[in-house]
Amino acid sequence: MERVTPPPRHDIRLTPIGTVESPLTDPASAPKQGHEGAPEAWLVFEPRVLAGLADLRAGDEIIVLTWLDRADRDVLRVHPRDDPANPMTGVFSTRSADRPNPIGLHRVQIVSIDGPRLRVRNLEAVDGTPIVDVKPPLRSPAR
Repeated sequence: MERVTPPPRHDIRLTPIGTVESPLTDPASAPKQGHEGAPEAWLVFEPRVLAGLADLRAGDEIIVLTWLDRADRDVLRVHPRDDPANPMTGVFSTRSADRPNPIGLHRVQIVSIDGPRLRVRNLEAVDGTPIVDVKPPLRSPAR
């Protein structure tokens, strides 16, 4: 495993807007991707951001950006899917959580909404993972 030498620090601050509540507690046993058997989970938002949820509806697909706080930030090369049979690969061409800036990108579907809580499917993030943003999925341009 190759590691990165830390650069000079820049003052970038992310403030979590919520946390994940999930039955998944161990990253090693969690599905690698949400569509690979992840249980339904809750996105629980801070009161200060609730107005931002106003137009979300059950059935909507959203992109959830998380901070993968249990990741190893010194990793530059990995075996994809943590499988030693796969050749070492540069981390930026993989979906590995271990990376210099461990931002998780999760396409999920909203199942239900209960005040500050969104129940979602297809989320592989583990319990307690900080949520840093929510966005709509990219749409293909009309032809």
